[in-house]
Amino acid sequence: MAKRVVLAYSGGLDTSVAVRWMIEEWGVEVVCVLVNVGQDADSSESFDDIKARALAAGALDCVLVDARAEMAEEFCASAIFANARYEGKYPLVSALSRPVIVRHLVDQARKFNATAVAHGCTGKGNDQVRFEVGTHALAPDLEVLAPARNWGLTRADSIDYADKWNIPIMATKDKIYSIDENLWGRAVECGAMEDPWAAPPEEPMTLTRVRNSEPVELTISFSEGLPVAIDGVDMALADLIKVLNDRAGSTGFGRLDMVENRRVGIKSREVYECPAALAIIGAHADLEDLVLERDVHHEKARLETRWAELVYDGFWFSPLKEALDAFMADTQRHVTGDVRVLFQAPGMMRITGRRSPKALYDHGLATYDAEDTFQHADSEGYVKIYGLGVKTWAARQGAKNATPPSS
Repeated sequence: MAKRVVLAYSGGLDTSVAVRWMIEEWGVEVVCVLVNVGQDADSSESFDDIKARALAAGALDCVLVDARAEMAEEFCASAIFANARYEGKYPLVSALSRPVIVRHLVDQARKFNATAVAHGCTGKGNDQVRFEVGTHALAPDLEVLAPARNWGLTRADSIDYADKWNIPIMATKDKIYSIDENLWGRAVECGAMEDPWAAPPEEPMTLTRVRNSEPVELTISFSEGLPVAIDGVDMALADLIKVLNDRAGSTGFGRLDMVENRRVGIKSREVYECPAALAIIGAHADLEDLVLERDVHHEKARLETRWAELVYDGFWFSPLKEALDAFMADTQRHVTGDVRVLFQAPGMMRITGRRSPKALYDHGLATYDAEDTFQHADSEGYVKIYGLGVKTWAARQGAKNATPPSS
């Protein structure tokens, strides 16, 4: 009996070729698992079309798993708590979806009695790390196969291979972009964008094409750290993300063009479209400014960077990530309130107001007007004690720059 392999299937060029290639080169049976993490938002083909492509490539079966609510309520929610942006910019669009896919990949491997799972990642990308480390964390007994690391095919070669086996793909040699899409945004690679000096083409962009020249102002309401309503209308997180992608993205907001440090040690030019992700994180971080105690706020900002690095590097299922999740969740108990956000073409976002019943901002303490309740005289003793150590050091050991040199 042939070895059975469960493949993380996107319906794109690489995974479609991987089905046939593994059958021909390794003599395995392939079951495809297509996990819907929100990539159907602007798709020009149905999941039935994608399943038909997998079967045309030779797959034994193609299973569709709807994980959109799971993606939003567990994975995007955790990223919001952590204000997660790798290298201070990238809101982990692809990195967030990979552990969702891995979880279902392992689940389907058990159901189909497979001894291995597979992915379509190359040897220079981050996703190979995410798929394999995640799989090893959940199912250390499963073998992980990576055909794209073995076949030595360029994207043009892959297109020829698909044509040879009559696999109905959408990629062409003229339009050779690689696009990864989910609820949290889109990642666009390849083609002209591999030159960091070249301006990214407008053609593959969908979420951030300017469709509205008028300003868009809206209020995002949060409850215990999560966005729950826009302009007073309650909605599920997945729906709220879709609304923000549309409304914020219509002004051109949410496009990132950056040179990124990949886990494998190379720099890569990446273009992302993520209006909802950046809008929510920006509004959430602003609300935290209002409600978090100073030391908690400062420590959380430091740990946010580490959280984002762990997820980017494929360690969603790891003890440190789990421990940081507990800290992040605890900080969100009082992150409740409203943030008013203004979007303007071309691609600008400004926060124009914030309020919370849990705010630590006290107008009487902050104002310089007649309502001032701050006890200014108390500061004299405080400042003396606060600077006492430096004053003692200066008197006993001398401050080098205290006295200007004589001319």
